[in-house]
Amino acid sequence: MTIVFAFVFAYFLGSIPSAVWLGKWLHGKDVREFGSKNAGATNSFRILGKRTGILVLIMDISKGVLCMFISKYMLQEESVVFVMLAAGICILGHVFPVFAQFRGGKGVATALGVFLGLNPSTALICMLVFLVVFMVSRYVSLASISAACILPFISYFLFNQQSLAFVWFNAIISLLVIVAHHKNIKRLIAGEEQRMNFNASKM
Repeated sequence: MTIVFAFVFAYFLGSIPSAVWLGKWLHGKDVREFGSKNAGATNSFRILGKRTGILVLIMDISKGVLCMFISKYMLQEESVVFVMLAAGICILGHVFPVFAQFRGGKGVATALGVFLGLNPSTALICMLVFLVVFMVSRYVSLASISAACILPFISYFLFNQQSLAFVWFNAIISLLVIVAHHKNIKRLIAGEEQRMNFNASKM
């Protein structure tokens, strides 16, 4: 019963649509109706401005961190596999939120929060990869995809997380983030992807 409750809690926590709620409360806008129509931090920066974008980013990361700490506490007598499943369910909740008609974000910020709670060292290196790629290209999508691609290898080779559970978990989360960016990948190949410009005015 504890496992079921942990999974349900993880999903509802992940389903909190930070971008949608803050956009409506603070700006009277549904961020999913503008820009990339994605309920994530990047589109919030573009549509709602820096301050709201930062709030969305912090909240989305916090969902992942909180999920990991609470799941570890609730499932401390269970296998680590159940903690990983709760983490994955939290990310899926962000992508398919019950509180926002199952139209959420791409899961990058929440996945970062999960790994900050699960394996901070791996998360920090992925953040570094993200920042380097972003600073060079100014493409948030490319930076996110790059960090997702390198995640399983960092975990496996640098931190020796070679158990089957970790290998599968890292691979699935990496694949989930990449698949969520399939439209961005098409735009990147076509040269149509929009670069992030923090100096641009919000819509």
